[in-house]
Amino acid sequence: MKTIKLLPLLALFILASCSSVRVNSDYDKKVNFENYKTYAFLKSGVDKVEISDLDKKRILRSIDEVMSTKGFTKDSNPDLLISIFTKEKERVDIYNSYGFGWGWNPYWGMNYTNVSTTPEGVLYIDLIDAKTKELVWQGEGSGNLTKDTNKKDERIYTFVSKILEQYPPEIK
Repeated sequence: MKTIKLLPLLALFILASCSSVRVNSDYDKKVNFENYKTYAFLKSGVDKVEISDLDKKRILRSIDEVMSTKGFTKDSNPDLLISIFTKEKERVDIYNSYGFGWGWNPYWGMNYTNVSTTPEGVLYIDLIDAKTKELVWQGEGSGNLTKDTNKKDERIYTFVSKILEQYPPEIK
């Protein structure tokens, strides 16, 4: 009976983990991030990204929105250049379920295996010092993607905002 009560809780954790974006960042510890106030996109980096132009626009608009909330302004002579990179793969989940049954055999009952695939993406956001052309900060976010065009804007914004939450780094 306890198993039946725990199933909805387990399902909730599985759904919560599917919708989240896992993030990580790295940075040059010798850089003073307070010197950066303006940014522009590195066209050569953005042009290399192998995703649809619509998704590129969604990512760039999301970056613009998040950077403006952080007090940055877009400028033709920027302090930072922003480049992006993406990867996509299929995530395969296999769920084995053992039901209830009668008899002496412990494997008796309703058993089934469910296999599902989910597209999972990784978005990298690189911040490059415009003067030195050196990478000073890199953020990475990975999580499930959606093909639902009504939810793409929201999902991409979630990726970008979660990644850029880690910028500027808290220097200890």
